[in-house]
Amino acid sequence: MIDDPKANKVRGVAKLTKKDARSTTGLFLLEGPQGLKEALDRPKLIVELYATEEAVERYPELIERAKAARIEVQLVTEPVLKALTDTTSPQGVVAVCQQLDVSLDAVIASKPRMVALLSNIRDPGNAGTVLRAADAAGADAVIFTNNSVDVYNPKVVRSTTGSLFHLPLVIDADLETTIDALRAAGLQIFAANGGGDNLPTLGSDVLAKPTAWVFGNESWGFEPETLELVDRQVGVPIYGAAESLNLATAASICLYASAFAQNA
Repeated sequence: MIDDPKANKVRGVAKLTKKDARSTTGLFLLEGPQGLKEALDRPKLIVELYATEEAVERYPELIERAKAARIEVQLVTEPVLKALTDTTSPQGVVAVCQQLDVSLDAVIASKPRMVALLSNIRDPGNAGTVLRAADAAGADAVIFTNNSVDVYNPKVVRSTTGSLFHLPLVIDADLETTIDALRAAGLQIFAANGGGDNLPTLGSDVLAKPTAWVFGNESWGFEPETLELVDRQVGVPIYGAAESLNLATAASICLYASAFAQNA
């Protein structure tokens, strides 16, 4: 059992909470049983697995799946587990995983019908929740631009609850190049923007077409030059007294509008 929070091994793993270390190693941290459950469907991505004795007893099915996949479960104390993560109350298990992003060319080659494109999204919770919503809506890929939060940020990873293992991810994408490539592949480009066309008025014939939804910054939305790149701006109507919708909520509505039309 590893019981020293200051051990070199522990410090080495803990560095993965920082982007520089993740970029250098090509690894990231996955914390919590739900994320581990999804990762175990792709066990070759798991490099190391750490768990407390309490977690081994609480999640026996996960531990057995890990052992069956020949993943060594390294026991650690609670203080060590806290040292491995950036959370105040970790959930007993932490995995070190290989990064799994793909190229934009690979996404285009798969002939996607629905894509979520995150432009200048900085909040980790919002980014992870949009990714999770895209997964639930059946999107074919999620693309993070080079000015968006790092998808391997531990807070983003936690908020996806394992969805990052379910669909192709592109990171550090150039916005204009990406939009041009998606349009050339036959996708219409919609920006989810409050001042745009009313979403319910678009009609299922429009929404059923292959679509890339672009989602902008949580606070100030889109830069004017970004809106010049898209085919259409689309807004989610507010029927009550709320000033606005949370980004992730609006993104979920837009993605599901496409999903309903494409799967009708």
